[in-house]
Amino acid sequence: MDALDRVVKPKTKRAKRFLEKREPKLNENTKNAMLIKGGNANLTVTEVLKDIYAVKKPFAVLYKRKNITRPFEDQTSLEFFSKKSDCSLFLFGSHNKKRPNNLIIGRMFDYHVLDMIELGVEKFVALKDIKNSKCPEGTKPMLIFAGDMFDVNEEYRRLKSLLIDFFRGPTVPNIRLAGLEYVLHFTAVDGKIYMRSYKVLLKKSGCKIPRIELEEMGPSLDLVMRRTHLASDDLYKLSLKQPKGLKPKKKKNISHDALGTTYGRIHMQRQDLSKLQTRKMKGLKKRPAEKSAQDGGATPKKPKSA
Repeated sequence: MDALDRVVKPKTKRAKRFLEKREPKLNENTKNAMLIKGGNANLTVTEVLKDIYAVKKPFAVLYKRKNITRPFEDQTSLEFFSKKSDCSLFLFGSHNKKRPNNLIIGRMFDYHVLDMIELGVEKFVALKDIKNSKCPEGTKPMLIFAGDMFDVNEEYRRLKSLLIDFFRGPTVPNIRLAGLEYVLHFTAVDGKIYMRSYKVLLKKSGCKIPRIELEEMGPSLDLVMRRTHLASDDLYKLSLKQPKGLKPKKKKNISHDALGTTYGRIHMQRQDLSKLQTRKMKGLKKRPAEKSAQDGGATPKKPKSA
């Protein structure tokens, strides 16, 4: 049995909090990514990993030491690092004569590799090469995908889902206009994927809505797809399954019309309107004849006192 697979009982409160943080939850934590450098990574691959780490911070772990592994042949080391660092996303960089400037992006399901796509870097512009102001750390990006291949081809469709998982960041309940300041744009055309990152500048427009300008910020990557390792349809469907606690409960006696108006139906018992309490008015008082008819006979008159 692997050392990480054993059931560990915490001995301190700090260890207990650490294990509780890793327990399954209805609303999972933000997905962390690990960036691993292969045993023969060159300067270009190292700079790419550093820039992607700068974009992903603080939801990323960068391994600075080289790790001699081949994910498409042996995935045990990736699964070990995933369990050790509690990361469900990974980016592996390597370089060799057959596949120069190689990146492997993938994700885990239950600490086992689910999807894995190999990308080749043909052109790279680093963050430091573009002399512009940068977005602060932890900024949630807006993701834009252009190109029919992301909707037509199954491999590109899975790559789109993988990139959304990798760069989406934390789930936020509200959005403010000033917080929309970072754009990641992916374009698929002619068998290549172009990744560009921009900073959103809000300019004065003379009205309430500001004028938008995009300023290239970096990093910039020209990628080409190489090998793929995609999960089967059954496993992929299982990974998308939601727990019952997150599914909205069906509300009875509620309907909606074509305009979106909500109608509710209330079931009530039949009311006896004769016992309904109304406002006491002289006009609503019963006459003596009505009272006697209701009682079933005439009431005896009281004798006059002498």
